[in-house]
Parts: sequence; C-alpha cells; structure tokens
Amino acid sequence: MCSRPLMRCLRGEGGGDGLLWHMDLKPYACGDYSIAVVQANSLLEDQGQVFTSPSATYVGVYDGHGGPEASRFLTHHLFPFLHKFATEQGGLSAEAIRKAFDATEMEFLHFVKQSWIARPQMASVGSCCLVGAISNDVLYVANLGDSRVVLGRKVSEGKENSAVVAERLTTDHNVSDEEVRKEVEALHPDDAHIVVYTQGVWRIKGIIQVSRSIGDIYLKKPEFNRGPLFQPFGFPFPLTRPVMTAEPSILMRKLKPQDLFLIFASDGLWEQMSDKTAVDIVSRSPRFGIAKRLVRAAIQEAARKAEMRYDDIKRIGRGGRRRIHDDITVIVVYLDNPPGSSNGRLAHSLVDYTCSPVDIFSLNEDEAQD
Repeated sequence: MCSRPLMRCLRGEGGGDGLLWHMDLKPYACGDYSIAVVQANSLLEDQGQVFTSPSATYVGVYDGHGGPEASRFLTHHLFPFLHKFATEQGGLSAEAIRKAFDATEMEFLHFVKQSWIARPQMASVGSCCLVGAISNDVLYVANLGDSRVVLGRKVSEGKENSAVVAERLTTDHNVSDEEVRKEVEALHPDDAHIVVYTQGVWRIKGIIQVSRSIGDIYLKKPEFNRGPLFQPFGFPFPLTRPVMTAEPSILMRKLKPQDLFLIFASDGLWEQMSDKTAVDIVSRSPRFGIAKRLVRAAIQEAARKAEMRYDDIKRIGRGGRRRIHDDITVIVVYLDNPPGSSNGRLAHSLVDYTCSPVDIFSLNEDEAQD
C-alpha cells in the first residue's frame, strides 16, 4: 500500500518565503505531527515523508548530496521495503529495518548500473537517511549520515511544570567527530589517506564528510570510480574496496509517559542550533506550525551569522541561499494525544501519507502561474 502513489504531496503556504513549504499540523495515532522544508540549493536535495496507519507510523528525512536523485529515490522505495519486511516478520523489528535499508541500497545500485552509460554521474549521488518507526508504543530509529533525531522529555513523570530536556537518539556519522574518524581509520589501517583534513574540515578521501549513506556508489564499488568523470576527485591511489557503508545505526526504545515529542531534522537545522535550543522552542511554543517555527529560527540564526536580515534572505533566489544556509527539513512528532485535540478515532483509523515537494521553487512558480 506504500508503494502506490500515495506519493501525493500536501501543499503548504510559504508564508512570504517562496522557498519555504510547510504542513502546520496533522493528526496521527499517537498525537500530531508537523513538517517544514526550506530550499537553499538550485535543486532541492532534502526530502521528508510521513506514513501513518492504525498499527504503525513511519517518518523519513533524507538529505541528498551531489544531486537530488538519491533522496527522491528513497521517498519511493524505503517505506515500501520497510512495510514488506515488517509484514513478512509479523511486525517491526531492527532486523526488518536493516533489511529495508539493504534492499534500498541494492535497488539504488541497480539504478546506477542501468544509468551508467547515459548518466555516469549517478554513481556520485548519495543521501543521508534518517528513519523513525513507531508501533505498539515502541520507537525504532535508524540512521545513515548526519541527520538527527532529538527527543524532548520531561525530567519527572506526572509533574505539569517539569523541565523538558533534550536527548539525542542518533549518532552523527560525520568524520568531523573524532570518534567517527577513529572508527573509519580503524576499518582502513592500510590507508593513510582514508580521512584527510581539507578546506577546513575532515573528509573521507578528501571528498565527503559523512561515513554512511545510501548511494555514493563510486566510493563503495571500485568499478564505478574510474574514468574521466571522477578524475577531478584526485584519489591518492585507486580505490580497491568501499570507503563508505550503508549499514544503519539502529536504536529501539520503549516510549514512556514523559516522552513528549521527537524532532527529526536534516543537518541544515543542527548547523544553526543546538539540540537544547530546538527542544526549548518546541516545548514553549504552540503546536500549530511548530516545524515552520524551527526552520525560521534556523534561518534567522543563519542571517545573524551572515550579518543580514531574514527578509533579505527571503529575497535571494534559489541556489543563491546555499552560501548562507543548507536545505533544511524538520518533522516534529508529538507523542501524546492531548485532551481537546482534533484527533478522533476516525483520524486514528486512517492510512495517510504526507511528503514534502520534490522542488519548492517549481511548486511555488506553478502556483503563482495558476
């Protein structure tokens, strides 16, 4: 049921920013959720999606690099595989999630092989992949790359005015982190150039900061990094084995009454604010439009760093904003069913799907023409 075009995307209003899309609030079985995306690149490389049903809820944030193809590919393939393996095994599990990631990676490899002659650049396209799945009061989180999920939870159960703290549930697979660098170096003891400091940051082979992804086939399959297309990357010596992996980090957590909400976001958000700042904004703000509020707070911080005003940034065309901030995708998922909310039993019984637009600039251009 996930694989059919359920691929319809709900449209939100940009609120004066032609590169911002949002869906303010929508019910699901355990509460409400909200999505917002802002486009900085010429082509939107971030994608976000939420699938809800009475038995399970899936959340996906995909931060592409090298182009939008891998993140778009994920929106069409990962959830159907996840549903397939969960059904075959009688429910969600870490093993079902791992199989879904493996199958998606293999399907993307097949796509690259088919495209190799006409579009060899597809071998250099990849995406970070962050997935959350909730079923029977159990949360699963799987991650490749440096997108992140942060939990907002009360310190004390039952106390109405209890402080809300931030708990990070994922590990950033980014070699800027010393522990991740050590992990990569330990896997490649014979390669003195596996991690290189260049242009002010650490990068695998001097090219990429994340150590895990879907795609980036030219860094996983040596036969795909040969030829004139990849000569500019300047490998110290030809690759003989993968320098990246698609093996996800998976966390399973029994949800507790003090667990209030989850913030799923691409690194475009976390480059601009801390986990604690994001949790403080969500815990102190109304639910309606909360994801949009986080995105705007991130852009305002980016504007401050650039010594600009947010209104000035909104006037910059697509592509030009990338020098100020990255594409940003935020999905906030509330974990309770508050009294007086719009959620009723009918809403809980529905199968529903929401995804961000393929390209916000094009979407808003079309709407303006209409």
